[in-house]
Amino acid sequence: MPVEAVAAPVAETNEKPQFKRFRKRFDTVRLTPDAAQRQGKAATLAWEAFRDRDKVVAFLNTHDDTLGGRPIDLVVESAEGFDRVVQALDAHSAAAR
Repeated sequence: MPVEAVAAPVAETNEKPQFKRFRKRFDTVRLTPDAAQRQGKAATLAWEAFRDRDKVVAFLNTHDDTLGGRPIDLVVESAEGFDRVVQALDAHSAAAR
């Protein structure tokens, strides 16, 4: 039996695929550039204040009653929240000396 008889003809189409298989999905809320910058600066300042990864993570992610929320959330929300977190870190650094 000849090979041409077995193979089914392939239809040529110029249509684009309906979706990309490996497309990146961004289903979560993305930070604004300002919020991302404040978040990075706060993380750096926390590292300089504590010099211990676990303490930095705990500080940024644990609710602080004096600040009225989690420091990382306050930093992302506004510049005023960032200023309050910086003041708390400065107070911690002063107390550690």
